[in-house]
Amino acid sequence: MIRTTSVQDGCEPAWLKSSYSGGTSGESCVEIAVTPGTVHVRDSKNPLGPRLALTPASWADFVSYASEG
Repeated sequence: MIRTTSVQDGCEPAWLKSSYSGGTSGESCVEIAVTPGTVHVRDSKNPLGPRLALTPASWADFVSYASEG
């Protein structure tokens, strides 16, 4: 993971970009931010757009399932 933004005012979590994200111009990027009790997921192309908020258990299930495929 690569940290892409820093916490400036203490309200915005620190977002990390997957080192596996890419594409020909880096256009396919997923970022996550971990806060107590929640894993946030967003599209780095649209940082102000919608975000998913998952429990740590749901995130672990997703990552486990995605790595099987």
